[in-house]
Amino acid sequence: MSTDNSFDWIHGPDPARPPLALIAGPTASGKSDCAVALARAIEAQGKPAVVINADSAQVYADLAVLSARPSPEDMGGIAHRLFGTWDGAVACSAADWATAARQEIDAAYGRGAVPVLVGGTGLYIRTLLDGIAPVPPIDPEVRATVRALPVAQAYAALREEDPERAERLGPTDTTRIARALEVVRSTGVTLQTWQAATTGGIGEQVHVKAAILLPERKLLYARCDARFAGMLDQGAIEEVERLLARQLDPDLPVMRAIGVAEIAAYLAGEVSIQAAIERASQATRNYAKRQFTWLRHQPPTEWPRIAIDSYTEPLLHEIILPAFGLTRHI
Repeated sequence: MSTDNSFDWIHGPDPARPPLALIAGPTASGKSDCAVALARAIEAQGKPAVVINADSAQVYADLAVLSARPSPEDMGGIAHRLFGTWDGAVACSAADWATAARQEIDAAYGRGAVPVLVGGTGLYIRTLLDGIAPVPPIDPEVRATVRALPVAQAYAALREEDPERAERLGPTDTTRIARALEVVRSTGVTLQTWQAATTGGIGEQVHVKAAILLPERKLLYARCDARFAGMLDQGAIEEVERLLARQLDPDLPVMRAIGVAEIAAYLAGEVSIQAAIERASQATRNYAKRQFTWLRHQPPTEWPRIAIDSYTEPLLHEIILPAFGLTRHI
């Protein structure tokens, strides 16, 4: 972790690689507040800053409550981009988001601002920095056949057709097993081969300064539970009612967001509100666990992992900001 007492990196020590800040963390880790604090610190150094969303739920206009999208008050006077940008009727893929993020980053550089990425969607971050594998569209018949297979059968097939990928996946990882199997069957080439040919990443063109928040697990899960309970008071039920009224395709990401199905079941009279809360809270904890694991192991090892065992004001001043070269209070 950097412990220098300056923000030299924001002034572009390498003119060919402008600065890009990144705060990543699982849901409910406090990264949004940290991003605003960092942006304010950057502006205190005489450079404008803009916070750019890298969360796959917060991109949707329909999920202001259930995605815990920052309110105008939360934004603290800092410009925010790609929050609530997509209509829920349109799926936002990692490639779609990366294209929009590159445009926002370029716009920030054009006005002399430092972009601060914030989010926990690993696929978004990896696609932006490393690029995207040029996998051709999957044959619909192949996809339908693969997705209809029980996970045990799909995994057995993957062990035959792409053993290297199968070795890296758990036998119950339904989504990733299906993706790897449909790619090799549809294209005749393994997913790893396609991923080796990634294009469009900006990682080598920018100076990334990153910090990864990894709260203590019990603390994180308690925050997940408290967050969802609070969402009900903030209008989560009404938000789901509006979504259901749109009669959107149930396979769209906005309809599969955590909390939507659980509250929809309550509205349909299938479960009690308490059961809906318990199911959504468990789903949130499961998601946070997956994010935690990915962020702990997948990003570059030089990105500092910041353990958090409490949420207090010193968290920003004594732990987060020093990771970006600031060791004084603001």
